[in-house]
Amino acid sequence: MSSPLQFQLRITASRELADTLRADPSCASYIALRDLLRMHDATLKCQFDAFADYVSEAERMGTQNYPLYQWTRQTIGNPEKKAKYLQSFTIHVSGAEVYDKDVADALEAGLSKLGDVHGILRVSRFDTNPANNPQPPAR
Repeated sequence: MSSPLQFQLRITASRELADTLRADPSCASYIALRDLLRMHDATLKCQFDAFADYVSEAERMGTQNYPLYQWTRQTIGNPEKKAKYLQSFTIHVSGAEVYDKDVADALEAGLSKLGDVHGILRVSRFDTNPANNPQPPAR
């Protein structure tokens, strides 16, 4: 029986690798990572860039419909948090931010094999269980 939960993986990259991945999301200079992502129809998105995109969209469309706008805006404006999120990348599979356990397991195993030799410092797994995730901050 499959799990009703879905999962998301994130990697924390060294500053050097993060700069490379942000400049070239296709991972052309990191063949092993590029091949692993292709095998799973996966892509990377820098969390800082995702936050900045969210803020830009909210400002274009009206912040009242974006409950995390203020928190996200403060986060990307904080130099320490900015540095942290510039090194964090979310893995999307087939365009989705969350995916089934078997996909997450396979990707996590592959990413773990790449290790920090090439600048992947950590692989983190998150699930869709609300009890395991922080809730949006109050306005």
